Amino acid sequence: MPLADEPDALTIGRRIRHLRTRRGMTLEELAAAVGRAPSQVSLLENGRREPTIARLQAVARALGASVEDLLAPEPPSRRDALEIELERAQRGPLFAALGIKPVRVGKGLPTDALEAVVALQRELERLHTERAATPEEARRANTELRADMRAQDNYFPELEAVARGLLDDVGHRGGPLPQRQASELAAHLGFAIHYVPDLPHSTRAVIDRRHGRVYLPSNGIRGRSDARSALLQALASHVLGHAEPRDYAELLRQRVEANYLCAALLLPERDAVRFLRAAKESRSISIEDLRDAFAVSYETAAHRFTNLATRHLGVAVHFMKVHVSGVIHKAYENDGVRFPADALGTVEGQYVCKHWTARRVFDVPDRLSPYYQYTDTPTGTYWCTSRVADTPEGQFSVSVGVPFAQVKWFLGRETTARSTSRCPDEACCRRPPRSLAERWAGHAYPSARPHASMLAAMPQGASPGVDATEVYEFLERHAPQP
Repeated sequence: MPLADEPDALTIGRRIRHLRTRRGMTLEELAAAVGRAPSQVSLLENGRREPTIARLQAVARALGASVEDLLAPEPPSRRDALEIELERAQRGPLFAALGIKPVRVGKGLPTDALEAVVALQRELERLHTERAATPEEARRANTELRADMRAQDNYFPELEAVARGLLDDVGHRGGPLPQRQASELAAHLGFAIHYVPDLPHSTRAVIDRRHGRVYLPSNGIRGRSDARSALLQALASHVLGHAEPRDYAELLRQRVEANYLCAALLLPERDAVRFLRAAKESRSISIEDLRDAFAVSYETAAHRFTNLATRHLGVAVHFMKVHVSGVIHKAYENDGVRFPADALGTVEGQYVCKHWTARRVFDVPDRLSPYYQYTDTPTGTYWCTSRVADTPEGQFSVSVGVPFAQVKWFLGRETTARSTSRCPDEACCRRPPRSLAERWAGHAYPSARPHASMLAAMPQGASPGVDATEVYEFLERHAPQP
């Protein structure tokens, strides 16, 4: 269990006891020196009483130390650190809920026994956390993260600054980031790129920090055409100092940060904003044009547009990535559009109305041209542009939309395609027409295709969903020989 940055009563007490025994003082002698009963000093040393500043000053004088010595956040020894960890655990809600009788933490408890008890406590905490890491926790964490993104218009100035610094380091002078400079960035960060045919199936890239290597698949980037993306995402996590996430919320935030930094490198803020401002001035904003100007995927261009549109163009926007089944996989909005949501406010995993652009685009035979549509909804009229992409996981539509008042800045505003959505009214598209219901109700029993993840706990570890054994065996195979 990590210790807090600020000292608590337990740590202060252990530091007092450590300094007292080092000076050869008994508990009674220290108590007499500070004018208190030995029982009161004992409570202080055991962390069961919060010390006042005056009491700390008196104890420090008696021990020939400073108040700063007593307030240092680190335990005075490894043994003390173990004792503090166990004491904290035994005073916590998990021990109380399990009804486990506390272990007396004193000198008579051998260090090896203390280590074993602390190890068992850590494992108990891990299993409890894993059990609690349910899909419900994931939905809550995702909802909170999306609210944070909306509050700052999906713009992260600190990540933009990191991207500018990295681009300056490799001498980038503007425009799209060439693959050559992406490789130079890896070298600048101390990594050599190795293309291999046996990258673990659950990974897009693997970084070996010990030997300064980045491994990428030699047979392409798992169904993706941009070789820079996997490299930059791997480097982004390294640059941002991502460690093993403590919970699912931190895991999601790390992924958002890595994806954001990757996009900020592929579409540098200064150049992308200049391009978009010129397009707005000529009333010709186009996600396709942004994609082509910076040689990125449509999804990356759409994501990057949401980062910059509100902060730099004054345009509120929404974004969706939707599976051909209608299930939302990614979503963002700050323009008032009403996404379908569950009781926790979670959007991902919900079904989009069949009349929305993100669903209608799958029925359009022309996949070369962008699809535009106006949709009248209970919260207003929105214009949206959408594309369908084929991926190893199936077909997805990627859509960007704005309120009707903002469409004047976009190409495709002259479209005559229009639809009406009354969702969340079930009569809109969820409830079958009466004629069909009367004919088939009670005569159809479809066999659903549930995902295994429906009942599973959220994956744990530094890279959830990745087989650590497979990765370590891969690194062992490819490690340079001494």
